[in-house]
Formats: sequence, structure tokens, C-alpha cells
Amino acid sequence: MGPQELDLIVKSEFRELPSRLPDQPIFYPVTNETYATQIARDWNVEASGAGFVTRFNVDGYYLSRYRVEKVGEAIHTEYWIPAEDLAEFNRNIHGIIEVIAEFR
Repeated sequence: MGPQELDLIVKSEFRELPSRLPDQPIFYPVTNETYATQIARDWNVEASGAGFVTRFNVDGYYLSRYRVEKVGEAIHTEYWIPAEDLAEFNRNIHGIIEVIAEFR
């Protein structure tokens, strides 16, 4: 994620992911650190000057209602969470959202 999204996570005391913008109908949490690192390093830095990799745990029963989507190579897997489901998704995060890597 970029710095603006991270600022919103900090404001939530690392408990919630920010709402999507009107032109973002889907939230795409990726399933592995390698893919998340690619996005943060290769896309977010160029787009906004910084990229952050976050990690969080989501209730498995809740998450099972969504399929894992493969969107490229074998490591490019993510969930497609409709924006209107994000509040419920946030309620199913266990613990806090951690920043585990930063790129500039």
C-alpha cells in the first residue's frame, strides 16, 4: 500500500483497512509476502513515493466465503473483496495490522 492508505491505518490504531475510493469497487488482499513486496516496491513507490507491506490475520471461516484468484504467475494470488464488504472484513481481522516492510 501507499503512504495515504498507511496513514489511515495508523489513525485506526492499526485495526482497520481504509474504505475504498469510488473508483475502487474491489479490495484485493494478496495471499503472500512475495507478491505484496512486488506491489509495494514496484508499483507503490513509483505511484506515491513509498510502498508498505502489511500483514494481518483474518478469521478463516469468514474468509472462506471468498475465492483465491490467480491473476498472473503462481505467486500472484489474491482475494477479491467487494468494497461494500470491507467493514465486515475489518471486523474479522484478529489482532492488529503490522507493517513488515517499507520501500522508498
